[in-house]
Amino acid sequence: MKAVIGINVDIQGTNPKIAKVQANYYEAVSKAGAIPLLIPPSSDEDLAEILKRIDGVLFIGGLDYCPSVYGEDCHESVQLAHDDRRDFDYKLLKASLAQSRLPLLGICAGCQILNIGLGGSLYQDIPSDFPESKVMHSSEDGWTNGFHHHRVRLKAGSKLAQIYAEQEFDVPTSHHQAVKKLGQGLLAAADAEDGIIEAVELQDRAFVIGVQWHPERDYEGNKALFQAFVQACTAAS
Repeated sequence: MKAVIGINVDIQGTNPKIAKVQANYYEAVSKAGAIPLLIPPSSDEDLAEILKRIDGVLFIGGLDYCPSVYGEDCHESVQLAHDDRRDFDYKLLKASLAQSRLPLLGICAGCQILNIGLGGSLYQDIPSDFPESKVMHSSEDGWTNGFHHHRVRLKAGSKLAQIYAEQEFDVPTSHHQAVKKLGQGLLAAADAEDGIIEAVELQDRAFVIGVQWHPERDYEGNKALFQAFVQACTAAS
């Protein structure tokens, strides 16, 4: 049987609110051999039922989570995610991590919420915090207006180093924030040439991984990651 992987959604607007997700995310899950299931903001009772019926969770990219979570005021560059998405994403993350059988893959903002949800912090704006960096983590006209590519280097001994054939490669990227202090139990699994952390992994879990880049934007180059994720979800079903 195919594994079923839950995917959180983005929320925009007010009247009416719109729930949506870029097709690249669920298409990557499908290509890797699993069934994607979009999870909108739900009650505690409904979420408990959903978690019984899925075999893994994918957290998508999006706007910024409020830095008040890690005790900081908003930098002027911060663009906050919708309150409904923020609140539900934290609830989904907490519930998912409480299910030790559930694999989890976080992409971009999904990597960031994994880190801050476990007590870590973020650099709120890479260009401000690393003015000397020559690495373009986002497009020339801003992190919300397109993608760039840069190289990442996998850490020896990491799960990602076991998954990918190459230990250094180019990735599609569009982010202005990144992991600062690691969350509890997390290890840095990759970095960029400027030393900024590009991936994290949770110790003592078979598959809880966050990547700062956008693997769904280059499925062929990141097929091994999605296949390993689906394999972990299948084993957990």
